[in-house]
Amino acid sequence: MLIGAHVSQAGGLDRAVARGVELGADSIQIFNQSPRMWRPTNYGDDDFAAFREAREASRIGPVLIHAVYLINCASEDPEIRAKSLTSLTHSLRVGDGIGATGVVLHAGSAKRGQVDGAIERAGAVIAEALAQSDRCALHLENTAGAGGTLGRSFDELAALIEAAGGQARLGLCLDSCHLLASGYDIRIVDGLDSTLAECERTVGLERLHSLHVNDSTTPLGSNRDRHAPLGDGEIGAKGLAVFLSDKRFDELPCVLETGRDDGRVTAADVALAKRLRRRGLRTRGAASG
Repeated sequence: MLIGAHVSQAGGLDRAVARGVELGADSIQIFNQSPRMWRPTNYGDDDFAAFREAREASRIGPVLIHAVYLINCASEDPEIRAKSLTSLTHSLRVGDGIGATGVVLHAGSAKRGQVDGAIERAGAVIAEALAQSDRCALHLENTAGAGGTLGRSFDELAALIEAAGGQARLGLCLDSCHLLASGYDIRIVDGLDSTLAECERTVGLERLHSLHVNDSTTPLGSNRDRHAPLGDGEIGAKGLAVFLSDKRFDELPCVLETGRDDGRVTAADVALAKRLRRRGLRTRGAASG
């Protein structure tokens, strides 16, 4: 598992690589622009080249881009869908430029409308954004299920992929906090096994391309998206050790998004995640032996 962190790109894309190295990260995630504004940051070829050069000289492996929070590909408002398409396309093109592993997307929300129609609208926007970009993959993130958000179940994620044409560039990013909040008990081996079996049946584990590891301030099935620092929430250190040590996650980028320093991830948070993974591997080894 390539454990890493969300880092700032302030001051230039290449600065994100140095920040990841300082944290002891093996992978990083960035925003390609302010996550709460529509206006994109206009990067050029020199910016992309500087990022690729810095990354090649570092320990950093996979790089994820998180699309902005304003995006709602499922909106009934044509103007919001148009803005979402423009923003998502820009994220994917930045991903093309820096050689990112994928863009992570919250697909949108049905709000009070019908889910089937929302999925069809989101699928159309996603398909068009992929058509307007070249190579970068798109990872649909599972959601906690609040406010009609799409992707609270593997059935919804599979339906989104199908509505977007089932393209090979489409994959999943699973968030541990969101899984727990949407009713998947990933704190215990049997619960995680059941969760991944459902993923395999409905979507296919071959589409699982990235992970977010976050603890949750709210309990199993709460449908509330409230991150907590690792070990301080409802998943807890023991549950996170189970999640982080599953061999089916080997070689995947696993990004911490919430830390103890006013929410920012520190080197201590990354080191803790790596210790929890080692603890989980030892426990699983002892149980199998």
